[in-house]
Amino acid sequence: MKTQIEILDHNQMGLTLERLASEIIERHTQAQDIALVGIQRRGVYLAARLKSLLDQRLHGDIPLGKLDINLYRDDWTTLRSQPELNSTEIHFPIEDKEVLLIDDVLFTGRTIRAALEAILDFGRPRRVELLELIDRGHRELPIHADYIGKKVNTALEEQVDVLVAEQDGHDSVVLHMKDRTR
Repeated sequence: MKTQIEILDHNQMGLTLERLASEIIERHTQAQDIALVGIQRRGVYLAARLKSLLDQRLHGDIPLGKLDINLYRDDWTTLRSQPELNSTEIHFPIEDKEVLLIDDVLFTGRTIRAALEAILDFGRPRRVELLELIDRGHRELPIHADYIGKKVNTALEEQVDVLVAEQDGHDSVVLHMKDRTR
């Protein structure tokens, strides 16, 4: 049996994204050379929300892209089922841009390794930074996020789900814990 704990509700998720937008502006003042790239699926929705916040605050139009990393995964040949392919849409040059990769949950680091490999197929950015809504630890690769919404200590067998209104009907972050009473 599993127990479910809400880590962030709708309001907390909104406040966290506001804080992350402020941190981006602190580091990139005018944000003239940055581009946001959301990792499919939920990272895309988070990236769109951050773009909206940044565009409002900076009175600009920051480039936004979507990145599907499924064909770059290091485990796709050993999966029991075919990975679900999503679209990659990067309609701007990334040469000399400061690309901000955006994802929902940082776990082993393998998704980000695949994203870095995929982004290089579009050119050589000046810098790549990583923004994660949730960092749950348990890295298998030496990858860290530059911007973290919330750090959550988890056990390996636990799962963290980020739910977004655009796909799931509501916003929340939920931790599924294995019942330890048995």
